[in-house]
Amino acid sequence: MKTFVRLMVVFMLMFVAAPAYAGEAMQMWRCEMEDDVTEEEVVAIAGEWLKAAKTMKGGERLEANVYFPVAVNAIGEVDVLFVVFAPTFEEWGKFWDNYAGSPAAEADKRNTKVVCPNSVLWESIKIK
Repeated sequence: MKTFVRLMVVFMLMFVAAPAYAGEAMQMWRCEMEDDVTEEEVVAIAGEWLKAAKTMKGGERLEANVYFPVAVNAIGEVDVLFVVFAPTFEEWGKFWDNYAGSPAAEADKRNTKVVCPNSVLWESIKIK
């Protein structure tokens, strides 16, 4: 009986503590720019994509940043990182499940100046 009670207490603590440590979802794309593209154009392209993404289920609270390297060869053959943040993995999942044929996917198709073939999904936990 003691073992059962202990297991129940541990389970309850895990259930309550998990949300305190749950991080946000962060998708990071490694992108290459065409030779004649400016940083301002990249920011505009990212802004158009984010605006479209926010119209989708799960995308309402997305945020995005672009990162440009300032040191030569700092991250290899990458011109820019495009990073999208979702407050929870649940929201990211809803967004990604509806991506095909979405407004954000259409924004991707219109973009001919920046190519982002590789990405990684990360869990981001803010340190306080």
